[in-house]
Amino acid sequence: LGPTSEEVERCELPVTGMTCAACARRIEKQLSRAEGVTEANVNFATNTATVSYDPKTTDAKRLVQTVTDTGYGVAPEVATFA
Repeated sequence: LGPTSEEVERCELPVTGMTCAACARRIEKQLSRAEGVTEANVNFATNTATVSYDPKTTDAKRLVQTVTDTGYGVAPEVATFA
């Protein structure tokens, strides 16, 4: 069984380097495959990745690493965590 809604954390990552909607889909696909991620949505228009994840399995640092491993960046000074 996956985490319950009370166990899931959410973060918004300001993604840099996206030039098209295909970039957003590529990042979304990689984040969705990352261990512990329950949902990932990347918005090309706002350059934002919104990720719901199980904090027992992964953390924001790993999510940022997933984005950078995919070939894009994350502006750390404006990343938000809820």
